[in-house]
Amino acid sequence: MTFLKKNFNKIIWSVYFYFISFGKIYAAQVPPCPSGTPSGTICNPISQSTLSGLIKTFLTGILRIGIPLIALAIIYCGFLFVAARGNSEKLSKAKDALLYTLIGSAILLGSWAIAQIITETVIGLSA
Repeated sequence: MTFLKKNFNKIIWSVYFYFISFGKIYAAQVPPCPSGTPSGTICNPISQSTLSGLIKTFLTGILRIGIPLIALAIIYCGFLFVAARGNSEKLSKAKDALLYTLIGSAILLGSWAIAQIITETVIGLSA
């Protein structure tokens, strides 16, 4: 049996507690409701007046979820390399998994960079 098969439940529970604990931190960063809002009402944390603000909020949320997932995927790829033990077929699968993880992380981080560049360009042109 491999390490992952033996410790699958432990890994799943640790990932679960990781997201539960950091989810509380992310929820604490939501801005409060505007003043004058009646108590007991639920405010929309995504309410934005501009399209660029909405895109920025959307991408920030995706990055907050995606970056920990990228870290977990890289750790998983490391486990695949260790579990391969020199088997060329398993090594090629581990290399492919790492390649796809790095491509996905580049797309994720590149989307943020492209959005920032477009926003700054539009603001610079309109000023």
